[in-house]
Amino acid sequence: MTNKKIGIKIFKYVVVVLILAYTIALLIMTGGSNKPFKEVTKGVESVVDQEKLNKVETQSLKRYYGLNGSDYDGVTLYISTTSMSAEELLLIKAKSEEQVAAIRDAIEERRDTRRQDFEGYAPDEVDLIDSSILQVRGKYVFFVVSKEAAKYKEAFTSSL
Repeated sequence: MTNKKIGIKIFKYVVVVLILAYTIALLIMTGGSNKPFKEVTKGVESVVDQEKLNKVETQSLKRYYGLNGSDYDGVTLYISTTSMSAEELLLIKAKSEEQVAAIRDAIEERRDTRRQDFEGYAPDEVDLIDSSILQVRGKYVFFVVSKEAAKYKEAFTSSL
């Protein structure tokens, strides 16, 4: 066997290993969690700024997002303590993949509505909305509009 053939064979093995590693990393990053909703919520709530965000009842999900809270395995919703702020945080555990798609659509609609609410008089809030984070991990849907969005996302991700 020549050096060229050995090099090609090694290259093939390296490519296969890299593809497997990439696939595993992708599954880990996009996969869901078997942790109970209360546990995940507790992890997120541990970093929530209670002076800026108020936890509201599940029924408020209908008012703000047009979704029925009792349709899901769990809902946690925080809304800004002041009407002059766009900050909010939503965590939902859906029962099915179809629900995840509907939740994403409702969040996108909410984001567009809030952007329109603040356009023209609160450009900082529009920027906050534009930099909001929407993340889906399995049946968990996480949405946050906040200056602390990265911190909240990290709490969500690490609690899964």
